[in-house]
Amino acid sequence: MNTPKRILITGSNGLLGQKLSDIYLVQNEVIWLATGKGENRHPAKGKMPYAQMDICNEEEVNEVLESFKPDVVIHTAAMTQVDDCEFKKEACVALNIDSVAHLARKSSELNFRLVHLSTDFIFDGTKQMYTETDEPNPLSYYGWSKLEAEKRVQELAKDYAILRTVLVYGKVADMSRSNIMLWAYNTLKDKKAAKVVDDQFRTPTLAEDLALGCVLAAGANEIGVYNIAGPDYLSIYELVTKIAHMYNFSMDLIEKVSSYTLNQPAKRPPITGLDISKARRDWGYSPRSLEEGIRICLGF
Repeated sequence: MNTPKRILITGSNGLLGQKLSDIYLVQNEVIWLATGKGENRHPAKGKMPYAQMDICNEEEVNEVLESFKPDVVIHTAAMTQVDDCEFKKEACVALNIDSVAHLARKSSELNFRLVHLSTDFIFDGTKQMYTETDEPNPLSYYGWSKLEAEKRVQELAKDYAILRTVLVYGKVADMSRSNIMLWAYNTLKDKKAAKVVDDQFRTPTLAEDLALGCVLAAGANEIGVYNIAGPDYLSIYELVTKIAHMYNFSMDLIEKVSSYTLNQPAKRPPITGLDISKARRDWGYSPRSLEEGIRICLGF
């Protein structure tokens, strides 16, 4: 493992981007730059390097890259709202495919390593614990866009790591959107009625663990695809039940339902656990247990 000297983060206002900033804020051996669209939302914004950069604006991207001269770019920016991608296809392509292709080209031109974030939604969900060599078959426009992005990275970048992850959860001070863990906790705490699917299975990923996986990828020499996810495999309903048991909440108002009853605009793959054996072996990736992750996320 090498320690890159100059690291640039895209999408640093997002959940993963802020967790990466937390790591690099306390690492003195690297020079780093957080970038995002709009003002910096990290609580330590007065103490960290930040540049506004719209990842879809090629001129802006070129200016920042050529000025900063990164050794590694960790690309976290993406359109991840699965249903939105079905209705906003042009925006989805611009953010999830075109911007990635441009970064991959610049990666080869400026000789930086590209760490690109992908998703379990490139699969159709017909088996559990997908490996890096399993054949993708996306069910949604979001999944298709992320698979196309992977192809652009593989075609255009010379030095890269594609990190596939699943159901990322965590908490930061300024959240632009919620996630499954926060939603479940607040729904149970506030005694709200909710329908929860019992036929979608995942390996939930703590944002802090995903950030550490990105750091490992940044310092690695291996080129290719790696799964970076949590170690526990369970259904969404089982996840909500686990939170209820940990915090002594009632499940009386939680109704177990099938995915088909929700009429979601985008199809979700039913079973998409990710096998993390390769990342464990090559990089020493070691994610926290789900129970520990929940306590880290919720803060108690």
